[in-house]
Amino acid sequence: MKIVVVSDSHGRNDILNLIREKHPEARLFIHCGDLEDDPMNYLGYIIVRGNNDYFGRFEDQRIIPIGKHRIFVTHSHRFSYFSRCEQLANRAKELDCDIVCFGHTHVAYFDQVDGVVLLNPGSLSHSRDGKPCSYAVLDIDENHVSVDFKFEPEW
Repeated sequence: MKIVVVSDSHGRNDILNLIREKHPEARLFIHCGDLEDDPMNYLGYIIVRGNNDYFGRFEDQRIIPIGKHRIFVTHSHRFSYFSRCEQLANRAKELDCDIVCFGHTHVAYFDQVDGVVLLNPGSLSHSRDGKPCSYAVLDIDENHVSVDFKFEPEW
């Protein structure tokens, strides 16, 4: 199953429709926070609250079951900078999740910590690592999880 994961659009939400058009094969679209708009305007996305989200109603976190996997979605601004990945993995395990999708850092990241897959798609509007803005396409089946980062130098 293909899942598009985005984060930190910070008002550049015109990009969200472009991404949906680019990925008609995707079964799910996840936004990891800092939309800076009313989430009701983006009904095709599962969206969590970021530290800059004040419009409309958001949930702080979501758990999405996909087959034998469970995805924990959070913005991650409430997790410590110095041990964010370990804390996210621990929280996911507490929630019986094996995948975490998170944002906030504006840096694309994919790794596994203590058996938990961690994915940050980067930022759609303001990259912080010198690379172009990015999002991710997560490919999940029963036994395998992979990611393809999409870097967009110009929107």
